[in-house]
Amino acid sequence: MATLESLYREPEAEQAPPEWPVLEMHDVFKIYRSAVVETVALRGVDLEVQKGQLVAILGPSGCGKSTLLALAAGLDRASAGDVRSFGTSLITQSEPELAEYRARGVGIVFQSNNLWPTLTALENVVAALRLGGVESPVKRAEDALAEFGLGRRRGHRAMALSGGEQQRVAIAAAVARRAPLILADEPTGELDADNQQVVLSVLRRLPAEHDCAVVVVTHSKVVAGAADRVVELRDGAVVR
Repeated sequence: MATLESLYREPEAEQAPPEWPVLEMHDVFKIYRSAVVETVALRGVDLEVQKGQLVAILGPSGCGKSTLLALAAGLDRASAGDVRSFGTSLITQSEPELAEYRARGVGIVFQSNNLWPTLTALENVVAALRLGGVESPVKRAEDALAEFGLGRRRGHRAMALSGGEQQRVAIAAAVARRAPLILADEPTGELDADNQQVVLSVLRRLPAEHDCAVVVVTHSKVVAGAADRVVELRDGAVVR
């Protein structure tokens, strides 16, 4: 089976077979243990996400959404079950291999956008690309910002941008990495209604236009309504 490093290198390299799902979870449990407390965050979760899909993970606070996202991003490991990307198990990967997966295979959009406030929009995207190992990232960053309507704002510092603009910069940074999987953690949670719709319109068109899969973690039924498929969590288990 191919390694994560071989799957997420630049486009000219050999790619994974297209029939493999971008993301799979099979009977996944995540249990957090302390000296006196055991908390089951995920209970037997099954999930499959294909390229071209926008999937919403819906549920209230504390239902396991963020844990699911962390496992999908390779930021944490399942206690039982299997998490796979393009047929390769994340459970068996070393930490350097998981770092490669996060650098090449996943673009992450956080609720608070995770931008450097004193850097410009362009500098933020360039920095994200450099962290992902992209050489000569400036042109790619400029193209990504222009695609999301931010070409004229590229020289503005992040702290001078509106909330919706900041989230579009964060999405541009994730997409510019050309990752096949975009994970968005409550991307509209801190936005007003108008900016929420702007960001949702961007997320809706990503799968088809960038040949990727997008998984959005949310508690908002408005966001879920924009998705191709909704997976609802309750107490760590999939209820629909």
